[in-house]
Amino acid sequence: MACCPPGRHLTDDILDNIDEIVPPGTDIGTLDQAYQPPALENPSLRRRPMTTRAAA
Repeated sequence: MACCPPGRHLTDDILDNIDEIVPPGTDIGTLDQAYQPPALENPSLRRRPMTTRAAA
């Protein structure tokens, strides 16, 4: 999923700010509330190292 123009990326600080506003796993749809993605159980799965990200 692309969220930035080519050559740009979201820094970890920006991603942390987004997580403060909308915590990982927040869901507004009742159909998805029973599903728990692996990244919610294991925080290390939430972000790849900066060097392996597509926009890096």
